[in-house]
Amino acid sequence: MEKYIAVTKEDREFLAKAFKVTERTVFNAIRFDEGRGSSELVKRIRKAAMERGGVVMVVVPEVETIFNSDNYMRQYLPNGAMLEINMKDDSGDVWFKGERVRHYDNIRISDIEGIQRWATTLR
Repeated sequence: MEKYIAVTKEDREFLAKAFKVTERTVFNAIRFDEGRGSSELVKRIRKAAMERGGVVMVVVPEVETIFNSDNYMRQYLPNGAMLEINMKDDSGDVWFKGERVRHYDNIRISDIEGIQRWATTLR
């Protein structure tokens, strides 16, 4: 899951000066860019960013959910899959590339997250 620390431009400039690093280094630190390492310096920059009022933000892919008058809930996932749940009989289907790839009976609310997780793995 992608996350970052939201801070102002002024705070990024302050952090760069305070830690004697480039603004790019600060940007990489607050974007949790693990490809650039997770040194003690990076951890201190993140801590200072939070102390200056930074807020950790989590990037969640957009998912559109529609509840229709035909008693179906349809959820369109970022990979093109669609969940279609019949709210009258608690059955549902996962559609991908125009084909039904999985059917479920007796779906409970607690099951939906697992169905979503499986559907997002389709390629």
